[in-house]
Amino acid sequence: MQPTAIRRTALAATAVCVALLATACGGSSDSASGSGDKGADKGKESAAAQPAAKALTAAELEKAALAQGDVEGHKIAKTAAKDTISKDDVKSANAACTPLANALMGVEVGEPAAFTRRTVVSEPKKKEGLKPEEMFEAAMDITTTQLALGAYDGTGAADSVAALRKAATECAGGFEFTAAGTKNKITKVTEAQVTAGEEAAAWTVEMAADGEKMQLKLVGMRQGASFASFSSMNLAAMGSGGDFELPTAVVEAQAKKLA
Repeated sequence: MQPTAIRRTALAATAVCVALLATACGGSSDSASGSGDKGADKGKESAAAQPAAKALTAAELEKAALAQGDVEGHKIAKTAAKDTISKDDVKSANAACTPLANALMGVEVGEPAAFTRRTVVSEPKKKEGLKPEEMFEAAMDITTTQLALGAYDGTGAADSVAALRKAATECAGGFEFTAAGTKNKITKVTEAQVTAGEEAAAWTVEMAADGEKMQLKLVGMRQGASFASFSSMNLAAMGSGGDFELPTAVVEAQAKKLA
């Protein structure tokens, strides 16, 4: 059965980065789950209330995007063109859910003046005294995050956060969309807590894929006139439908680099 576009894209990107891990030194991610009401409170502000800001140029955005070495315990690379799809290839059955579908697929939310993508893959955490089957599971505990970063004129970045919040509320019960012709079914969208940048919001997204259930994590974060979405999946949790942590260290590192 044909895999979903989300899983196909993430697995392709993960395969490349796992190859890099094989030649890298060991190390564990110091990522921790973030929580708090700061992002939620800021999200209640209307986009119109946000001051206009000057968008970064394409060259400035590339420099501001995460690069290898910016997040301890993670491999970071510019996303290969073959592992991406265009915004025009994402179609939601319910137009109100389009911002969510776009963010999940790592394409533009709104109309950025400049746009770039990164693939961020966590290194497996080292664990001692594991049985062979446990060693395999630990090795698969890898979170792949598709980072989509855009620079916006005026209040475009704030509008993107607001659009995601609205879509998450209106589409909390689930929705369907196609990406490059492949159907995807979201069954539930639940708000999570994250604090980063000038405003941020996060969700756990439950998905039905090929008769299985899987979870995705989605974060939207604004810093100045830039907006970033982070769409994450975890290999170990993918088959079991289990939960995993938000890519908090990645989000915080991108916010810091944009500040």
